[in-house]
Amino acid sequence: MSTSTLIPPAVIPPAEAKTYHAFGDTASFLLTGEQTGGSYTMFVNVTAPGGGPPPHRHENEDEWFYVVEGRAEFFQDGEWAEVPAGTAVFMPRGSVHAFRNVGDTPLKQIIHTAPSGFETFFSRMAEEFNRDGGPDMERVGAVSAEHGIYYV
Repeated sequence: MSTSTLIPPAVIPPAEAKTYHAFGDTASFLLTGEQTGGSYTMFVNVTAPGGGPPPHRHENEDEWFYVVEGRAEFFQDGEWAEVPAGTAVFMPRGSVHAFRNVGDTPLKQIIHTAPSGFETFFSRMAEEFNRDGGPDMERVGAVSAEHGIYYV
């Protein structure tokens, strides 16, 4: 018999998601470390046309994406490639990657990171991006580095 603590099931309706706005994106966190025992984070991410993060790498998390709707391009191995809705993309920790919305409608994705913790990073970024006068990009870089995320 295992002595580990069982994680209780979680059902999170969309209205109960923790939603943050940063980098021009809206991220609605449905499952966080709180619900998954620190195993992973799951969120719905909506990116406006032309939006998306700069190329970056994560030291702490693997990241995977499911393109629900819209036109997405992903950056990997130094090149951009467009993928259709319905595509799954995996970016292991340490890999330089990015995505962007190349369409004229919002890009909607379901994104997972493992282990959890990305929700804390994104909530801190939301505070920075929603400051009076806009974000201090030096602070964005510093907070990102505290979470093992580096822009290249």
